[in-house]
Amino acid sequence: MRAVVLHEHGGPENLVYEENFPDPTPRPGDVIVKVKATSLNYHDIFTRNGMPGIKIDMPMICGLDVAGEIAELGSDVTEWSVGDRVLIDPRNRVEGGLVGETIHGGLAEFCRAPDHQLVRIPDDVSFAQAASLPVAYGTAHRMMMTLGKISAGEKCLILGASGGVGTGCVMLAKMAGAEVVVCASSEDKLERLKGYGADHGINYIDSAFEKEVWSLYGKPNRRNFEGGVDMVVNFTGGDTWAPSLKAMKRGARMMTCGATAGYDPKTDIRYIWTFELQVLGSNSWERSDLVQLMDYIQDGKMKPVVDRVFPLPEAREALRLLEDREVFGKVVIEP
Repeated sequence: MRAVVLHEHGGPENLVYEENFPDPTPRPGDVIVKVKATSLNYHDIFTRNGMPGIKIDMPMICGLDVAGEIAELGSDVTEWSVGDRVLIDPRNRVEGGLVGETIHGGLAEFCRAPDHQLVRIPDDVSFAQAASLPVAYGTAHRMMMTLGKISAGEKCLILGASGGVGTGCVMLAKMAGAEVVVCASSEDKLERLKGYGADHGINYIDSAFEKEVWSLYGKPNRRNFEGGVDMVVNFTGGDTWAPSLKAMKRGARMMTCGATAGYDPKTDIRYIWTFELQVLGSNSWERSDLVQLMDYIQDGKMKPVVDRVFPLPEAREALRLLEDREVFGKVVIEP
């Protein structure tokens, strides 16, 4: 089969397009999925570069988020049929492992997965939309809705809002009835985010975002619960951490699911106790998050933001665009 294969960790040049990579074969409880769409994530970049403490057997096919049609059934599979439209949940919650990291992923014509990892795709949901969900929108849903419980009337600040997780957070917050402030690196991205419902935009290159929040809502006051926002979504870390605390009203919550700009930021814990702030971690997603997202799409409440679609031989360039932050929303590969 055709596949984009990683033989050793390193830069973009280490992703090699091959025409004759061995086809996967199913074990008794597996299915073989003919890949129709795979969306890219920063995790694919981390896998390509190599992550401390995580050993990956080579060669490896990246691509965590995989949607397609069942092409072959293992001998013990009874609840699925050839031709069924399915999304592969990347997390194997039984044996362990992650599609595209410890198990060959979706940057190929075919992908093997245990049948317990399959989620049925409704007829009104496209393969590209389904493939956009797990890592980005699944993470956003668990963070915003399942754990963060964003609600109508709240004010929410979202950092890194133009990426896959960020756009998902914007749409979910607006669906809940919140007032949304987004941060991005260009006026173009801010305007596009407003098209998806954002109420206010802050260019963090030109100004200190916490001071812009003060201009909108007043400086947080620990005595009367006024000023600032009710929730900050921060999956960047780094230099954004301490300013985020300064943008939060008394009793507000900080939602975090990553640290793309650094995992050991400088902080000031005085803000946490004097303003009674909550810092809530959110780790990936659960199957229920994916099912709920499918329902949103089918009901017309949400449409995942797909920036561009590339053929399989151009996967290296597609990942470069993601790495260089030239993407708004999701990038999808269609083999």
